[in-house]
Amino acid sequence: MPANSILPPPSIFHMLEKNVGKRLLVILNQAYGFEGTLVAITHEPPGIWLSNAEAVIFRATIANPIPQIAGREDRSEIFVNLGSVQRIEVLHTGGE
Repeated sequence: MPANSILPPPSIFHMLEKNVGKRLLVILNQAYGFEGTLVAITHEPPGIWLSNAEAVIFRATIANPIPQIAGREDRSEIFVNLGSVQRIEVLHTGGE
């Protein structure tokens, strides 16, 4: 096998494109994020569009240091710039 046939690793855009139509949890920082259905990905500016989105607020306590969702607020549709994202999780529902 020639060395020049090795493909580069997939970019974040390739990974996101596989999840269009799925529900995501996008974490911006330790206290705030968004949950919604991924409907579009943009390269300039780098970002994602979520529909049926909710802003989520995380809280952690000394007794339970792993942050849990403490509150939600409807946001309808929202654009999230990938430059401000800490982590993206694909949420699996019972039907998948």
